[in-house]
Amino acid sequence: NKLARLLDAHTIELTDAKGNKENVTAKNILIAVGGRPNLPDCPGGKELSITSDDIFYLKRTPGRTLVIGASYVALECGGFLKGLGFDVTIMVRSILLRGYDQDMANRIGKYMADHGTKFVYGAIPSHMEKTEDGRIRVRWTVDNVEFEDVFDSVLSAIGRSADTKAMNLEAVGVRIAKNGKIVVGEDDTSSVSNIFAIGDCAEGRPEFTPTAIMAGRLLARRLAGQGTRLMDYKYVPATVFTPLEYGCIGYTEEDAIREFGEDVIVYHSTFKPLEWAFLETREEEACYGKLICRRSDGRVIGFHYLGPNAGEVTQGYAVAIKKGCTKEDFDITVGIHPTTSEEMVGLTISKDNGGDAKKEGC
Repeated sequence: NKLARLLDAHTIELTDAKGNKENVTAKNILIAVGGRPNLPDCPGGKELSITSDDIFYLKRTPGRTLVIGASYVALECGGFLKGLGFDVTIMVRSILLRGYDQDMANRIGKYMADHGTKFVYGAIPSHMEKTEDGRIRVRWTVDNVEFEDVFDSVLSAIGRSADTKAMNLEAVGVRIAKNGKIVVGEDDTSSVSNIFAIGDCAEGRPEFTPTAIMAGRLLARRLAGQGTRLMDYKYVPATVFTPLEYGCIGYTEEDAIREFGEDVIVYHSTFKPLEWAFLETREEEACYGKLICRRSDGRVIGFHYLGPNAGEVTQGYAVAIKKGCTKEDFDITVGIHPTTSEEMVGLTISKDNGGDAKKEGC
């Protein structure tokens, strides 16, 4: 492993762990350095917090844990820690899962809260300090009232910053956005024609590993003269692996209404999976599916599923939605019984008609 620093548009200086340097040259340069987790900007925050990178390397149990943040990383980590039996509190500055469908995000939050995860809303930590017994005292304020509590671990999941600061990019002409990400065009080219960027370090790109892999493959083919296809970032499927998993494709309900207005119609349903039928601890209406469609042509522009095996359910529908399928295509598709995926091809109730979205029986 070596750290890279650009000397000019074709020359990279590489430095190893011992400080030894070497220069390499290339016709084209691809930057895909990803991002580093951010830490709380408060007294003690950087010294006493761990990140999602660190949690898997702890040589002790995390114990009573405070998770700071409301991203999918925060909710996923909080979810699996709670599932392992730890006391978990998630501190949320504003909303859950910013950028995702808020109806679905709030359902996830409710499910997690109903199953024992604690939430503190409208807060960020103001101070952290070690206690005499080696734990961490955290202070925060909500509505001008100060609170404090003591935790064994504090996990920061407040986003990541592009790992570009030490690369000398601006000196060689690469344009950098205020957030440290590299400004790129639709073909992944930076402001220097032979320098490209993909993944989390590129401005305006989804922060998902699979999209970066696909973008890298397509770029490699273009540079090798074996293709012309550009990465299409519309209708990219994603799954959030919270205790109740969430899969989505395309528009959120908020974004669809913002762009298409009254041309939007939403079909939805709650349901209880057959595999939960004899589990009294599982709620009747926790699982939920909805399709966001355009009235004018029936095209499905948003797919949202909350329930077991969301990744498996969502992946297959991604092909159809990317190809422009309509609500009618869903309606005439035979469902596989008994599965949770069949719920998505049987949606008949729209939010327009105000009917009960609860699914009854099979």
